[in-house]
Amino acid sequence: MHDKQHAMRHTAAHVLAAAAQRLYPGVKLGVGPVIENGFFYDILFPSPIAEEDLEKIEREMRSIIQEGHEMIREELSMDQAVGLFAQKNQDFKVELLRDLREKGTTKINADEAQDIDVEHPDTASVYHTGDFVDLCRGPHVSSVKEVGAFKLWKLAGAYWRGNEHNAQMQRIYGLCFETQEELDQYFVMLEEAKKRDHRKLGKELDLFVFSDLVGPGLPLWTPRGTLLRNKLDEFVWTLRQARGYQRVEIPHITKKELYETSGHWDKFKDELFKIETREGHIFAMKPMNCPHHTQIFDRKSHSYREMPQRLANTTMCYRDEQTGELHGLSRLRSFTQDDAHVFCRESQVKEEAMKIWDIIETFYGAFGFKLRLRLSTHDPEHMEKYLGGLDVWEKSVSGLKEMLVERGADYFMGVGEAAFYGPKIDFITKDSIGREWQVATIQVDRLQPERFNLTCVNEAGEKERVVMIHAAIMGSIERFLSNLLEHTAGVFPFWLAPEQVRLVSVGQDHIGFVQTLLNQLVQAGIRADVDISNDKVGKKIRDAATSKIPWTIVIGAKEVEGGDYKINVFGQEEDVMIPSAELIDRAQQASKLPL
Repeated sequence: MHDKQHAMRHTAAHVLAAAAQRLYPGVKLGVGPVIENGFFYDILFPSPIAEEDLEKIEREMRSIIQEGHEMIREELSMDQAVGLFAQKNQDFKVELLRDLREKGTTKINADEAQDIDVEHPDTASVYHTGDFVDLCRGPHVSSVKEVGAFKLWKLAGAYWRGNEHNAQMQRIYGLCFETQEELDQYFVMLEEAKKRDHRKLGKELDLFVFSDLVGPGLPLWTPRGTLLRNKLDEFVWTLRQARGYQRVEIPHITKKELYETSGHWDKFKDELFKIETREGHIFAMKPMNCPHHTQIFDRKSHSYREMPQRLANTTMCYRDEQTGELHGLSRLRSFTQDDAHVFCRESQVKEEAMKIWDIIETFYGAFGFKLRLRLSTHDPEHMEKYLGGLDVWEKSVSGLKEMLVERGADYFMGVGEAAFYGPKIDFITKDSIGREWQVATIQVDRLQPERFNLTCVNEAGEKERVVMIHAAIMGSIERFLSNLLEHTAGVFPFWLAPEQVRLVSVGQDHIGFVQTLLNQLVQAGIRADVDISNDKVGKKIRDAATSKIPWTIVIGAKEVEGGDYKINVFGQEEDVMIPSAELIDRAQQASKLPL
């Protein structure tokens, strides 16, 4: 997002708040940050508003824009700012200011940091828009008339500061672009996205379900969905196995001491599901796997001749996400990582990272995903967010840059986007309707080996510190599937489809042959099913198309007598003719992994 667009969207958020305050006296304002494609504002209304009220608020916003107010910045001392917003009964603003003054930046999250200047905790900036004033660090356009094309988009619930024990507010989302044409194009994309929503497709294709009795953010997988997950995992494992990885398995809980040693407890203890045993010990449901894997590596002394050690593990992880932040398969409380960790010597880091890179390119290339790369680094101005010293971080970043250059990769920098224990290369893909998603990562970690004292014995018989490379290919199988479902609109390639072939009987006389052919296909490893109902053939074909079955074969008298099979291939206008003797071989060829 370029600077003008960011400033324009930030100003639009102020105009929204000003309009809400005019129409609903007594509103309490939360925060109004810029987000991708627009902005939002969290507001506590005297009485909750409805979706149909957005049009009225939008009209008021347009009136304010017509008034042409300048965006006037004013610097206040912290005490003056607290007094100003206390006088206006804006309790949430006062809380933010007091938290910054009394508790420092650790209590201010990323969205709040757009409204409050954490770089200068002794002062606060406000912006005047006519008679409306709001706490904000800026930047803004010079006048409200410079706000481009916008539209209030949707209404959602949001707890103040993301805490379910705080006030329940209403979040108004707005879209904002420089031109009406850009806004219109985005709405076309949104309509297409609705059709491709993975939650809708998951239900239509019978892949997964959520149960109120099990709980939000905890998906249950049907037989079809489980086939899909397993096939994806098999693909990744096949790529890893060819490069010397070994499977391991770990428990789903651990003593908190493991995460205290790794540093995860201090960083993420509020996001962990905790268990207290009858003996008073504290355990946690694992939110990640790397600390467990360090203990497998550290079970014995390793000679340099045994290095590297490549450990792979597809396993469930758990995080105590806020209910309001859960979204289909893309934000969950339980998710499955196709995780792997390489323990290697310094001299082996580049070669091992390049192997991971090869796996990533092969995997995502199989689905038509184009990748671009981000080098996610530490923020040198805020090293308190990371483990280890600046010299270690600079060494790790330099090594990743060297790999990027050697690979001839086009990449951009993501300062401050690193994991707390090391920098990473993030692979970002764009789906078929133009949305970007972060997918795989390669993370080089010199800090976990230090904290866990992980070594190998080198040629001189001395202990040598190892390096740990984190490498999830899908990252989360669930999140990858949400992206894949929406990218493909649920049309899976033959090798991946949960049901590859649907056999349709024309009449009762053909059912016996259909059942025999089904058995032959299944025995040959093809995922096939039949429709031998009394419905008309046209309806059976339409039902198969609704389920997006790759091949549908109608079986009538000609096929029973040994004639060629006419294959209705999903998404193709013309049928494909396959001689009866070649059907199974052709299906097996189409079932092979795209290695």
